[in-house]
Amino acid sequence: MRNLSPVVKNLIIINVVLLLLTTLLERTGFDLVRYLGLFYPGSQYFMPHQLVTHMFMHGGLMHIFFNMYALWIFGSALEQVWGGKRFLFYYFVTGVGAASLHLLVSWIEISHVQSAAKALMNTLTPDAFEEFAVKYLGKSVSPDALDNFVSRWSLTPDSSAYLAQAEETVSNFIVRMMDIPTVGASGAVFGVLLAFGMLFPNTQLMLLFPPIPIKAKYFVIGYGVLELLLGLSNTGSNVAHFAHVGGMIFGFLLIKYWQKKSQHFY
Repeated sequence: MRNLSPVVKNLIIINVVLLLLTTLLERTGFDLVRYLGLFYPGSQYFMPHQLVTHMFMHGGLMHIFFNMYALWIFGSALEQVWGGKRFLFYYFVTGVGAASLHLLVSWIEISHVQSAAKALMNTLTPDAFEEFAVKYLGKSVSPDALDNFVSRWSLTPDSSAYLAQAEETVSNFIVRMMDIPTVGASGAVFGVLLAFGMLFPNTQLMLLFPPIPIKAKYFVIGYGVLELLLGLSNTGSNVAHFAHVGGMIFGFLLIKYWQKKSQHFY
């Protein structure tokens, strides 16, 4: 704990306090995540300050533990080299940058679903709705309930009641996509990890699984590639993989900018 630098210590304290506050307020029926978590700009809950405040919110003990542990280990080393002000600036740039890339990817995904929904509404039939539901709704609707609904609708395909129910189902699904909050310091932490790998590339890190040593530069490269692949393959997952990638990208660009403006690496 003697290696815990001042800015990192304060960041950890703020994150822990907000997790405790979130838990306490939940018992009173007040959802702090709705105000401080990051929502899609098309959501009724979106507010601009969430681009920053989401970095201090977490989804549980394990979520905050791994983020704060990584921040402590890697962030303290960076703060000792850069100083508190530069480190804090870097932390916020990577966190907001990560959120920006995450929102961009969300916009692409939601826009694609909205386009498919618009096309569906022009030719809304039981078969077309079933195809849309299987492709996009996924786990949000059970297969048995979908089969039952489509079977009953097929008996009276021109029924206004079934048409309205199908339209409402699609509309509600899109709203739910927009109303999913993103929380956590992971984007900024991945930026911190990237910076550590660039400043201390040959430092040996000991992995937990498997328990083998690896140089920081290889660990960062491998982790970055893994997050990119997971982001491309796990569309709709509960983990914001592209936010992790975004933190690394913005961190890399900022460090390169600093390198260009200075004769020293840092």
